[in-house]
Amino acid sequence: MPDLSNLPASIPTVAVHGRYLGPDGRTLGGTVTFSAPALLTFPDADVFVAGPVVAQLDENGHFEVRLPATDAPNMQPSGWSYVVKENLAGVVGGRTFSVLLPKAVTDVDLADVAPADPTTPNYVPVAGSQIFTGAAAPVSALGRDGDFFTQYDTRTLLGVTSTTVTMWTRAAGAWVKVGDAIRGAAWYVSTTSTPSVDTRPGDFLLRSDTGDVWQRGASDWGNPVASLKGPKGDTGATGAQGVKGDTGAASTVAGPKGDKGDKGDVGATGATGVTGSQGPKGDQGEPGKDGTGAGTVTAVNGVQPDGTGSVVLLPSDVGSIPVADKGVANGVATLDASGLVPSSQLSIPSGVVTTVNGKSGPTVTLSAADVSALAASTRGAVNGVASLDASGDVPIAQIPNVARNTWTPQALGFAAWSVDPAGIANPAAKAAVIKRLYMAGINITEPTSVNAVVMFARGWAGSTAVPAARFLAGIYNEAGTRVGASATISSLPAPGSDSAPGAKNNHMGAVPLKLSATVVLQPGRYWAAFLMSAGAATDFYYMHTQNEAPSAPANFHLGSVFHRSWAAAGDAFTTLPTTVNQLTGEVGIDPAVMALAVVA
Repeated sequence: MPDLSNLPASIPTVAVHGRYLGPDGRTLGGTVTFSAPALLTFPDADVFVAGPVVAQLDENGHFEVRLPATDAPNMQPSGWSYVVKENLAGVVGGRTFSVLLPKAVTDVDLADVAPADPTTPNYVPVAGSQIFTGAAAPVSALGRDGDFFTQYDTRTLLGVTSTTVTMWTRAAGAWVKVGDAIRGAAWYVSTTSTPSVDTRPGDFLLRSDTGDVWQRGASDWGNPVASLKGPKGDTGATGAQGVKGDTGAASTVAGPKGDKGDKGDVGATGATGVTGSQGPKGDQGEPGKDGTGAGTVTAVNGVQPDGTGSVVLLPSDVGSIPVADKGVANGVATLDASGLVPSSQLSIPSGVVTTVNGKSGPTVTLSAADVSALAASTRGAVNGVASLDASGDVPIAQIPNVARNTWTPQALGFAAWSVDPAGIANPAAKAAVIKRLYMAGINITEPTSVNAVVMFARGWAGSTAVPAARFLAGIYNEAGTRVGASATISSLPAPGSDSAPGAKNNHMGAVPLKLSATVVLQPGRYWAAFLMSAGAATDFYYMHTQNEAPSAPANFHLGSVFHRSWAAAGDAFTTLPTTVNQLTGEVGIDPAVMALAVVA
């Protein structure tokens, strides 16, 4: 047995074991794999558990493994089951089935809970119970108290395909949920918020544009829980100094006038010579230094005052451009009244848009014709485009060669029918054969909701007059799988309550048999089914096309086989079968006229 010593003691476990032998008693080799949801969370133990458990068969064909119970307290998700995959050496087509391992049963032999028939999806989580599977909720007529039903719902969103599992149990004659919308967490990547539809609490969303990570709560995505963006990094090292730029244009504004220098010191007076002959003339003393006192200017930008003490500076003395150079080569641009450089002084660089579809100007307005498009006003006009109605369809007025103003099933209150009753001659009355399952083909061209199968009667006085009669109705898809059914009906009213006296007095007209639940039929071919399970041979007469022969035109076809009128093999039905096979059925019967409808 695998060592589970690392699992906290607060997580309840179940020991699962089994042994595999060949028909001659030899031991088999291989593995048995137990897969739980992608990730299990145990908040009480502060751990996550993930991944499959693979049990290896030993030399005796035996394995033993201990697994967390499927009903461990506070485990998330809850209400799931293990998926068991058998991979046996030398055995082709290993089984895959599901089991529940409740903590109340601490030791389980896999042979006690595995399905007895590997060709069916049924399995038993606890001895004595039965589990069914399907894509839709279980119908009320299925199973018995203590049974389970696993509903699988597969959806695809943003390229991620995931399957949600809902568990049901039957108690007190009704199916109730014991685990709703169970599946492992999924990751989505998007640049916008992901809608909550088709997602589940616990799912994750990575916003690739911002790096934010979101986790969906009970009702919506809420706020980000993390971000893939790290903290701002340290400032990088200073780069090498760039090449020195060109010298900028000289300023046209004169700099501030400098302070006047002080007046220089007066030279010292030479000493008086000795009276006598005049001596030689002394050397001239050094010129006095510039003064530093206020009000004295000796030069401005290297230009000395003229004879009047004024300094005159030229543009070149202050590093500026003459006014005459505005707008000329090597000068400066002259701005227009808006303070912008005139277009005449601008060159158009590569990549700048000057026209759009041949139109120029600071603001370009394009029409539908400028972009070779049809204007909105052409909708519904000749050579224009079709307008859609409120349902998103092209109105029938814009579709040529479509029959209009004709009688349709909807015009008479039905959703669909096997054949227009108005086109049928009035043959002799035909009594329904007790325990014969009548099938009538109906073509569905758009999604259609129905809750009743309608039988056209030639004579039915109602259950008050014939209390022993019992009826059932159903719908089967082209593969022969039942998609809708009624319970056994013991109180079926007589037809014709609002009909003409001839029909009312003879009990003729439409007889609706209500299904247990409304069914939405997608486009395809279906059969409406009618069964009189109990009563007398002359209790119910039905409207039919008088063509009791295997070569009935209703059963002509090309391509895939589809008999529009037939009866299931063997006239011994007391309930509606789950599946039917048209290839083994009887086609030599008078076709019954049936319809589908929605009734109150």
